[in-house]
Amino acid sequence: MITNPTSQRSLRAHRPKRLSQRAAATGEYVARLAARLTDRDRWLARMLYEHKVLTTHQITEIAYPSSRAANMRLLQLYKWRVLDRFQPFIASGTAPMHYVLDVAGAAVVAREGGLDPRDLDYRHERAIGIAHSLRLAHTVGTNAFFTALIARSRNPDASGQLTAWWSEARCKRHFGDIVRPDGYGRWHEHRSAFEWFLEFDFGTERPDRVAAKLPGYAKLATATGITTPILFWMPTTRRETRVRHALATALNTLDDPTLVPVATSSADFVTGDRDAHPAAARWQLLEGRQLTSRRLALAELGRAWPHLPPLPPSSSTSVATGNSDSWSDLLPPSPLAPGPTPRRGTR
Repeated sequence: MITNPTSQRSLRAHRPKRLSQRAAATGEYVARLAARLTDRDRWLARMLYEHKVLTTHQITEIAYPSSRAANMRLLQLYKWRVLDRFQPFIASGTAPMHYVLDVAGAAVVAREGGLDPRDLDYRHERAIGIAHSLRLAHTVGTNAFFTALIARSRNPDASGQLTAWWSEARCKRHFGDIVRPDGYGRWHEHRSAFEWFLEFDFGTERPDRVAAKLPGYAKLATATGITTPILFWMPTTRRETRVRHALATALNTLDDPTLVPVATSSADFVTGDRDAHPAAARWQLLEGRQLTSRRLALAELGRAWPHLPPLPPSSSTSVATGNSDSWSDLLPPSPLAPGPTPRRGTR
């Protein structure tokens, strides 16, 4: 005999109560949020507008002291429709929650930038639609590279700090007619600065296809007069070795290889440090046919190419930006979150 002692109601997962999308986008509701949102909440909304999606772990390591504190606040922001979330399917275990910008958060971002929400390049369907994107893992992986650097910057013992992080979309708007890097970063350490373009490799392209990107970077350096190093991040050291040989071949075909400084690293490379962060001594220079084996820290790369002019120790970026549309004039948020808002006294 087949029995089912579990009631249908018990099979329903609890879902927090939320406003409708239309109600959350009204000016009255957004105005009420002014008394609820902290500086860190607003910063997180701008980060998700810039970088599309962040996991619970990534948000915790860049903005909160603990997972519990992050989960409690993220649940509240989800209820207020500042953020939306989804949980992708994985073959084993449970995937972390992935957060994107929701309609109320987009309205806050637009108003802070002096824009009408209708003029902001945002659609909720497109934001939450990344859950089904074939580039979701690539976007999350690229963001994990930079959030690891932010987490390192927040470490009291750290001597360096990430001061700039541009998303793939921002890089595409400024350089997309020539190159399309996965991100741009700037690192400050010991009164010096180093900036780079990131190529986040997932091992899905042939090595020669990866190496075919170098002529574009040479063209960009010639057009702007600014030589910016390119860092290639590979999933394994085996993949890194294969790609390095293809990059060396492509580099030697350029008229001026010094226009394209290249360094590589891999996710599974063990540095010996307690924290396997991208700022550690894990980067291997690529200089033509000379495949060096010495690994350098991120801060050391700025001195590894003598022909690169030293960057001023400021938070401003030196890459050429060119013209942009009005909605893209929103400056990228600072990679470092503002401190917690002091508690208001009771009346």
